[in-house]
Amino acid sequence: MDTMRDRFAPVVTRLLDEDPRVAVVLAEIGKDGFTDARRRHPDRVINVGIREQLLVGAGAGLALTGLRPVVHTFASFLVERPFEQVKLDLGHQDVGAVLVSAAASFDWPAGGFTHMAPGDVGLLDTLDGWTVHVPGHPDEAEKLLRHAVAAGEDKVYVRLSVQSNAQGLPVDGARFRTVREGRAGVVVAVGPMLDAVVAATEGLDVTVLYATTVRPFDGAALRRATAAAGTDVVLVEPYLAGTSAAVAGDALAEVSHRVLGLGVGRRELRRYGTIDEHLAAHGLDAASLRERIGGFLSATGRPRP
Repeated sequence: MDTMRDRFAPVVTRLLDEDPRVAVVLAEIGKDGFTDARRRHPDRVINVGIREQLLVGAGAGLALTGLRPVVHTFASFLVERPFEQVKLDLGHQDVGAVLVSAAASFDWPAGGFTHMAPGDVGLLDTLDGWTVHVPGHPDEAEKLLRHAVAAGEDKVYVRLSVQSNAQGLPVDGARFRTVREGRAGVVVAVGPMLDAVVAATEGLDVTVLYATTVRPFDGAALRRATAAAGTDVVLVEPYLAGTSAAVAGDALAEVSHRVLGLGVGRRELRRYGTIDEHLAAHGLDAASLRERIGGFLSATGRPRP
């Protein structure tokens, strides 16, 4: 099966051909996928070299001219390194762009911590007005890429990963999807965490929600689910643990609730190993998730509603 990133260049190349407003800005990484597109659209496929601050600044400049820039590199170089430009050139100037990342939290362990970005979504949470898509399958990535480019002048972050669920589901770029219904808690699985969550909760009487768009957070879906399943909520995210705990808490502010945030831990793992080893070390494999979810839901500490 191809990866989300394998879909990226072909999809955006078609968008370049279809829409004269679309432009692509690269910083060396991913340039080979746009060789043909650059021949056809030399004024709208721009490689700034290894200059990530310029990458975002150039994208903002294109947006100021009325273009819809798609800006791409690894997550650590797209969100963390040029964060001041994301904050000012896009946010302060109130112009839109589509930031598309690769490498996610630890997609390339051998690259070391410089190529890991578990804090990217949390960092964007410090800014106003960002839409964040976290697809869990290449088919979903393609749909959400098209949705992001078509989203007027919005600021959109699309987080691509080599981690993938076995099958894609219909996504609309806004709402959570109900995968399973139960009455003893709600588990929200984000993007590529869905398969592990489904396996971990097999036989448990819980509702499973699937989230591929996490900002804005679909609080209405969470409230509907907790009305039937109770207000014990587990968030399973492929980035920093607890990233969405605050927005989930806001959604449930009017009812007594508990939220457990599972995700990538803050401790740096210096023996980089493989993706599967990182998932296990952070407790994100199915066996660890079952133990952590089951333990949380069985220890309510208060009468069930």
